[in-house]
Amino acid sequence: MEVLKKIENNIFFITINRESALNALNKNIFDNLESLIDEISKLGQSIKGVIITGSGSKAFVAGADITEFLSLSSDQAQHLSRRGQIIFDNLENLEVPVIAAVNGFALGGGCELAMACHIRIAGENAKFGQPEVNLGLIPGYGGTQRLTRYVGKSKSIELILTGDMITAQQALELGLVNSVCEAGKEVETAITLIEKIAKKGPNAVAQSLKAIHAYYKQQDGMQYEAELFGKTMVTDEAKEGVTAFLEKRKANFYR
Repeated sequence: MEVLKKIENNIFFITINRESALNALNKNIFDNLESLIDEISKLGQSIKGVIITGSGSKAFVAGADITEFLSLSSDQAQHLSRRGQIIFDNLENLEVPVIAAVNGFALGGGCELAMACHIRIAGENAKFGQPEVNLGLIPGYGGTQRLTRYVGKSKSIELILTGDMITAQQALELGLVNSVCEAGKEVETAITLIEKIAKKGPNAVAQSLKAIHAYYKQQDGMQYEAELFGKTMVTDEAKEGVTAFLEKRKANFYR
């Protein structure tokens, strides 16, 4: 299987499993990701979150499977790009936290997959980059958009136009990753973070994600945030959370 899944302690784990090809993304992997994202969406808040990683220690995902590019027409390439964008958008739009546990190279499509996750935890040996210009191509799965969001226009232009790789520490300094951990402890670190988030109100987490995404998707993200805040305020979950705070006790969100 080129994509492995398991649910353990209510956490949904996805492993890209093409270690011999440095976990490069191919059509089959995209098909599997599409199916798994749909499954996760249906599970909703019955799970705490999602952790995505790659097999082995060399690569999270080292890019796309370039062998599939050779015979594509312009229309076919556009369709391939759009499909990848939609799948990654659907991943980003999940209402539970999605963490990329980046264990090695995250290049091209792999960097784009990591950026579609809500949080990125990088092992100290991880490398990031959008090297498509080296192939006479551009990022096609949202890389020009998400990299610019995370690191800013000037640095995004530099990284995409040079195709340079950056280290985990450089990625942290640029704001591309949330934290750097010891190599081999990426998943363990991600689990700890998901467990921390799982102690919060699950509906509040979902609505927060929606509101944050609105900053990039709507002209008036503030208004949308206010609407979601209003809807959240009248839920049983919010009432319990506020009451628990006032009573100086831990909230019970009935997970």
